[in-house]
Amino acid sequence: MAREAVIVDAVRTPLGKRNGALKDWHPVDLLADTLTELVSRSSFDASIVDDVICGCVSQIGEQSLNVGRNAWLAAGLPEEVPATTVDRQCGSSQQAAHFAAQGVIAGAYDVAIACGVEHMTRVPMGSSAQHQGFPFSEQLMSRYEGGLVPQGISAEIIADRWELKRDDLDHFGARSHELAGRARDEGLFKNEIHPIKIQTEEGVQLFEHDEGIRTPNLDKMATLPPAFKEDGVVTAANSSQITDGACALLITTPEKAEQLGLTPRARFVSFALAGTDPITMLTGPIPATRKVLERAGLELSDIDLIEINEAFASVVLAWKKELVIDDSWFEERVNVHGGAIALGHPLGASGGRLMTTLVNALEQREARYGLQTMCEGGGLANATIIERLT
Repeated sequence: MAREAVIVDAVRTPLGKRNGALKDWHPVDLLADTLTELVSRSSFDASIVDDVICGCVSQIGEQSLNVGRNAWLAAGLPEEVPATTVDRQCGSSQQAAHFAAQGVIAGAYDVAIACGVEHMTRVPMGSSAQHQGFPFSEQLMSRYEGGLVPQGISAEIIADRWELKRDDLDHFGARSHELAGRARDEGLFKNEIHPIKIQTEEGVQLFEHDEGIRTPNLDKMATLPPAFKEDGVVTAANSSQITDGACALLITTPEKAEQLGLTPRARFVSFALAGTDPITMLTGPIPATRKVLERAGLELSDIDLIEINEAFASVVLAWKKELVIDDSWFEERVNVHGGAIALGHPLGASGGRLMTTLVNALEQREARYGLQTMCEGGGLANATIIERLT
């Protein structure tokens, strides 16, 4: 009988703004605290873990030298358990979940942990590209007329190509904050968030809620200048936030979960990857979505909930247009608890954060299938379909 991979539990930190609540936490310790919580929640012997696979983008400084292994050791967890750190840009911890689940399905692992961390306050975005040389060679740059472009310019190109107006993007940004605020107020994030202790002027307090959620004001949003292009439509209000955070997921087989007395919450149905033109690098979720549905033998109409990373509003709205999704279906199923525009985008942790939110949202709505996809630097994308079991 073919092996299956299931998610037993998933946890994340509340997400902190740049120079916000988590600014004093070393990324190794932040991930260590999250791993400790995952093990504690499931109450199993951590020495049986076959591998820990960690997603992280800026692997330099405090996040260098295999941050996944360093966090596992910092947590005081068994030294005999190995760990590795992977970089698939913004999808790094979604890729970590893919690798963990695929290892379980293949029989290489019985128990694996996928996790991710990015402390964008202490290890700024792009810092790993500013040390000892430029990552794009002349040969690579010569392949693309005019050279490669930053992601913000890619977001602008996408907005232009799919005829997305500033008003479209701002309304989507407002939606993200509204839905995230509602989910927070209704306690829908409570099960997925592991509160973090922080030192304040009043003493040690628990940081329990995502710090980037605001009450949106469309009039104020309309006054913000374009962030990347003088006459552009992409602004801080319709782009993801620079954020600190960590996540962790426990992945095994149904049989091993039963042996351990654990209850699987979701199973992995299918996986897909996509590569696209690195100029319009953020369009990867479009082919990735089509590919993962085909591999699962499902139609988009079969999917109950979708988490697509809100790197920029234009990414999500172009995906919506290209897949011909009507407004009511979109509102009912896509990013129903908001997304990175409101919650933040801690690069290497975002894939695991989306998956953690998706598992919980499926349970809360008693829905069956969830699809997760996200764009990634360099013209890449991951997509995953999971099925709720509890």
